[in-house]
Amino acid sequence: MPLLPNSRTEPDGSAVIRVLSYNIRSMRDDTDALARVIKACAPDLVLIQEAPRFFRWRKKLARLARESGLVVVTGGATTTGPAILSSLRASVERTEDILLPSTPGLHRRGFATAVVRFAGTRLGVLSCHLSLQKDERYDQAGMLLDRLAGMGVEHVIVGGDLNERPDGPAFRRLTDTLTDCRAASPWGGEHTWTPADPYQRIDAIFATKGVEVLGCGVPSEQPGVTDTDLRAATDHLPVLAALRIPAV
Repeated sequence: MPLLPNSRTEPDGSAVIRVLSYNIRSMRDDTDALARVIKACAPDLVLIQEAPRFFRWRKKLARLARESGLVVVTGGATTTGPAILSSLRASVERTEDILLPSTPGLHRRGFATAVVRFAGTRLGVLSCHLSLQKDERYDQAGMLLDRLAGMGVEHVIVGGDLNERPDGPAFRRLTDTLTDCRAASPWGGEHTWTPADPYQRIDAIFATKGVEVLGCGVPSEQPGVTDTDLRAATDHLPVLAALRIPAV
């Protein structure tokens, strides 16, 4: 399997970046293995789901960022789970943590969002973890698209645990507007759940139409990523994408 391109700035000011989306199950598993997987993927952005939400959650998330060679941008308990980490290559313009309407009996959901700059580019970023309930999940997909439209940036990347396969209504609602990066440029593995026996793709990275997808998939053969670490780190497999963001 060919390697994804490394992060770089192009002569025209556009940027090639690596984006990782990862459900980390509140860091209840092998945190050292988790950090090794993230670091080996050399991401510029990590869109996390199920970040720690309870006792000393900020300290736990900061530790993961530090051990992965990254910094915390936003999210965590303030979004009921989604969070964003970045490399120092990113310049953060603004952040906003969003809580979605709650449904009695169901876990409340939220979005972690930011606007960042890489070289001559400007990029909206959103991490999400959609509902387990079908109708609520579909509504949340619509709220996500509304949020993207209100971010005031031309190019946006979304990463998340959709709790739904690509043929589901919420997933299709997103792909009516956004590019499913895995479908656009398959690379690496396809299925993200479960690590011990992956059989379905419920985690994904999406991008607006002006973003060029250079490759996207589960980084199972990425140098430094081992099957042992992937199984030990959490109950999902990560999704890694290489993207070219046009200059402003």
